[in-house]
Amino acid sequence: MTEIQRFEGGYLLTNSYLAPTPQGGWVMIDAPMEADQWLEQSGIRPTALILTHQHFDHVMTAAAISAMGVPVYAWSPFDRSLTLEEVVREWGMPFDVDAYSVDHTLKGRDTLEIEGLEFRLAHLPGHSPDSVILHQPEAGVVFAGDTLFAGSTGRPDLPGGDMDLLCAGIREKIYTLPPDTRVLPGHGPETTSGTEAATNPICRAF
Repeated sequence: MTEIQRFEGGYLLTNSYLAPTPQGGWVMIDAPMEADQWLEQSGIRPTALILTHQHFDHVMTAAAISAMGVPVYAWSPFDRSLTLEEVVREWGMPFDVDAYSVDHTLKGRDTLEIEGLEFRLAHLPGHSPDSVILHQPEAGVVFAGDTLFAGSTGRPDLPGGDMDLLCAGIREKIYTLPPDTRVLPGHGPETTSGTEAATNPICRAF
């Protein structure tokens, strides 16, 4: 069985993933800096690119990957207010995101199927207003973006952030998954829903 591949790119060490489809293709999750080079070196052209949210570090190469003819999926259309470019400039990090088009918006949908690979979708704001998690029940995996990390959660102090909303979403939409569900986050190592429900110091299950 082909395994999910992981790449870590950019200054914030942002994770990108390639999930294999039953038809022999790949679905890419997030597009950090240098992810386009990873694809070129791997000789892989994904069937689709899905963005868990549109903060700058997750979309730095979305335009380049879109230019390869790869359709882009995201909860919301492209919007500079979602990328946080103005915020990070104030931090002294002048990142410029090349504009891209979101070919398929996911808002209002609870499932997505690409080449026989099915995702269950759940909107989970609190870190970013457009955050969406992608659950593959058959594989026992959830791509969590920057909602839940191993031993932590996404930051709630950025524009559109809300700690109460974030924790409520994590409890309702991740901790209710089978406890051995692999949580593949936007940064850092993977964990499981059960581990975080029991031990996460920021957001534990009720």
